[in-house]
Amino acid sequence: MMTFNGLAAYAQALWLEYNLLLVYLIPLVIIALIYAGFKYRVHVRSVKIMQETMEDGASPPVTLHPVINHNRCIGCRACNIACPESYNNVLGMIDNKAVLTNPSGCIGHGPCKDVCPVDAITLVYGTEKQGMEIPHLSTEFESSTPGIYVAGEIGGMGLIHNAINQGVKAMEAIAKKVKGQADFEFDVVIVGAGPAGIGASLSALSNGLNFKTVEQDSLGGVVAHYPRGKLVMTAPVDLPLEGRVPIRETTKEELLEFWQEVVDKTGLKINFNERVIKINPVGDGFEVINENSKLMTRSVLLAIGRQGTPRKLGVAGEDMTKVVYRLVDSRQYQGKHVLVVGGGDSALEAAHSIAEEPGVTITLSYRGKLFNRAKGKNRRKIDEAVAAGKMQLYLESNVKFIEPDKVVLDVQGQDISIRNDAVIVCAGGILPTGFLDECGITYETKFGTA
Repeated sequence: MMTFNGLAAYAQALWLEYNLLLVYLIPLVIIALIYAGFKYRVHVRSVKIMQETMEDGASPPVTLHPVINHNRCIGCRACNIACPESYNNVLGMIDNKAVLTNPSGCIGHGPCKDVCPVDAITLVYGTEKQGMEIPHLSTEFESSTPGIYVAGEIGGMGLIHNAINQGVKAMEAIAKKVKGQADFEFDVVIVGAGPAGIGASLSALSNGLNFKTVEQDSLGGVVAHYPRGKLVMTAPVDLPLEGRVPIRETTKEELLEFWQEVVDKTGLKINFNERVIKINPVGDGFEVINENSKLMTRSVLLAIGRQGTPRKLGVAGEDMTKVVYRLVDSRQYQGKHVLVVGGGDSALEAAHSIAEEPGVTITLSYRGKLFNRAKGKNRRKIDEAVAAGKMQLYLESNVKFIEPDKVVLDVQGQDISIRNDAVIVCAGGILPTGFLDECGITYETKFGTA
């Protein structure tokens, strides 16, 4: 039978254990409450962002973007943290599951998939309603036509550092196959001098290949035609002969200046203003027909953009010199009456850029009800410009015809005439599928598939 002293000692031991339990338990409870509060705030914020984007009519991009399997997602937020566009609230957390809260802000970086510990993320092209045409490519970026390789935007990789990496890897594969074969004038002809073409050209130079790079326009490809001062998003990349390039965010002008420095430093030669018309198979190689020459080559790397030929409006007066299909420098429109047509990022960026110029009267016309293909920051800039009286906006409108001093719009069935000195049509481009068909390159339309 336990004595009084024994009972007292036992009670004291229980009291000590209880106090020790409190010492450890209370901090754990506090930490758990703080964590639960943090998760709740993230949930509420994500719901709000998603509601706003849904109200804006934003839809997932047709370019590379993530699809999240909620049956696998464990809510670790690794994808949220890894996303380089986190400031755009691209990814969020709802009910402890990762979600694409701002789909229009996604530009296909892809680290979200890389960091997911349970493989719950798939990167896909296109959506259920809007497809994206992607050439069939091998792991070495060789197309269905042996000897013709594809890299960059036309292969689905529009992001600058991804396009550069593709161009470099494709050229490394070409070098292994063609180096030392002297039966053609060139080992490889590179078509395009955008990010993929520049990366491929530097790789060809580094590998000692006999190559030629042709570009129908100027250095930088589609980047050269971005509006003045446009911010360009990329990521650090390794350039052959140059080394590590730690650029994450820069302007169009700074990026083009950097590329020109690389070209000058390495002695890279690029033939500008040479448009490739046709590629014919000849024996084990190809005949690349330009507007003024014919090139015989063992292989070809297509590093061309997806825009192809600008999509036109098909209205009377569109052939006037005042009608153009891209904005190069907004300063040229100072003091003029300008109409921008389109509802994508290029149209909104052009309209906002021109609206900042002195003496400008700017009108933006779009056939849709909402700018559901544009990034949130561009939509907000347009809303602010309209609210400030810097811009006239006509939704659900179409250009009816163009005259020397005016443009007539059909706005929800009503004709509206506006004074006009210049028209910028940003209606996208016709994909160069005809050119790919002639090259024998097969492709498929991705509807939200990898």
